[in-house]
Amino acid sequence: MANRKKTDSGELALIARVRALAEAPAPSRNRGRLRLGIGDDCAILRPPQGHELLVTTDFSLEGRHFRRDSHPAHSAGHRTLARGLSDIAAMGGRPLAAFLSLALPKVVARDARDSSWLDGFLQGLMALARTTKVPLAGGDTSEAPGAEVLADIVLVGSAPAGRALTRSGARPGDEIYCTGALGGAAAELAALAAAPARFRRAHAAGDHPHLFPRPRLTVGAALLRRRLASACIDVSDGLSTDLAHLCEASGVAAELDVALLPAHPLTAALTPAKQMAAILHGGEDYELLFTARPRVKIPRSLAGVPITRIGRVLRFNKSRARMTILAEGTRFDLEPRGWEHLR
Repeated sequence: MANRKKTDSGELALIARVRALAEAPAPSRNRGRLRLGIGDDCAILRPPQGHELLVTTDFSLEGRHFRRDSHPAHSAGHRTLARGLSDIAAMGGRPLAAFLSLALPKVVARDARDSSWLDGFLQGLMALARTTKVPLAGGDTSEAPGAEVLADIVLVGSAPAGRALTRSGARPGDEIYCTGALGGAAAELAALAAAPARFRRAHAAGDHPHLFPRPRLTVGAALLRRRLASACIDVSDGLSTDLAHLCEASGVAAELDVALLPAHPLTAALTPAKQMAAILHGGEDYELLFTARPRVKIPRSLAGVPITRIGRVLRFNKSRARMTILAEGTRFDLEPRGWEHLR
């Protein structure tokens, strides 16, 4: 969101609004890491000594990740930032700065001057930025090619050199764990689709796993600092799909136990089949899925977030399914049926 030479007052007004939100108040923890933010051609970051940089980017597309006619604007902004923060959390990193690029249809740009949907979107994003002490350091603005809002978030973080958590460290014999509870985001999304007016009135983050997910930054940092996890990934596409990613990266197989899976309370309103589908395949829970060596003692909670053992890592055999699930003494093949773009 650097200053532009063009005289598009709409864009300049939007940049000024974003800059005002980003600078009042500035997150104090990372202020020294951000040497130069919004207002120049590039931001300048000063990474901590002895650390490596982590960089992730995520699109948030209207009609795919949120709907203006049903999602509260605060939620859409919160979720846009939360997606990137969860990636940083999965590697045990500390976020240093965020970069937001927005492509807006003209009608939304006009609404912004009336402090409507776009203001709510930016306020939701910046509320999470302040909570997690992440400065908004720049980005870009453009007119959207169609009638939908397009948002891209880039997160830059850091981790001690050579120690970032990855998907590739799991070994046969490791135990599989997850944070929090699963299926809540899918259950809330189903309720949102059934009664959008109820959720349009929600204006503050609370126990809303879909509308206001909570990136597990503190937990991820603790897993790295205490050397607890051998591999880690965030549950964004669904437990089955993200576990498959971890298994493939590590060259292992996995078995889950249905009786151990922590169900979010919101899934209780679903039929048993839909509840299990939400837990295994629903996605967007933004919990951490990690493995640990069998000799490592994993606490029942970290930073106030429950930790649950849900399965074990096995040796991969091409003649058998890579993932299985144990239910009432019977073993079933588990297919990755979470979210996948372009499928």
